[in-house]
Amino acid sequence: MLQAFLHGIILAFGLILPLGVQNVFVFSQGATQPTFMRALPVVITASLCDTLLIALAVLGVSLIVLTFTWLKATLFTIGFFFLLYMGWVTWRSESQIKNGGHQSLPPKRQIIFAASVSLLNPHAILDTIGVIGTSSLTYNGSEKWTFALSCILISYLWFFGLAIAGRALGTLDRSGRWMKTINRISALLIWGVACYMAVQLITELS
Repeated sequence: MLQAFLHGIILAFGLILPLGVQNVFVFSQGATQPTFMRALPVVITASLCDTLLIALAVLGVSLIVLTFTWLKATLFTIGFFFLLYMGWVTWRSESQIKNGGHQSLPPKRQIIFAASVSLLNPHAILDTIGVIGTSSLTYNGSEKWTFALSCILISYLWFFGLAIAGRALGTLDRSGRWMKTINRISALLIWGVACYMAVQLITELS
């Protein structure tokens, strides 16, 4: 039981630590919202989306996804163009913190956007369903769900931590200079992931 719990923690950290579209959005909302409580919609939505993907992975959906080459190719194609667009939007976005004021997204838009960057990112889906789903096959019964719950726990802790870190930066960086730099770096990372997915797509089709 303890082995399954520790395995889930280590694996979840390894998958969630790389900076991606989902992480960037949660961090930026933490920075631009006037209070941490106002950023809770994006934190909870991102966490619930990860919970859904992890549950589907443990229930065996990973086997279905990984069996069909055409399905993987379709996901990577959608993901490639989605990430190109998100990188462009992130690169062009100016900091939302100007002159000590806040221009933050309302809860409804936070939820919609967080759900889209969580569930329309095939790279994240295949990481979650493929890696976590495959790893869960080594466990049975209560050990399998202990493994799943530890992955889910890390997801919640990570997104709460990202929003808190963003809030700290937003409090210190009233001019928005650091957020603009972070947006540019994030855009480059997003485009890097898109290129990686394009290589994987070519490999799948060859």
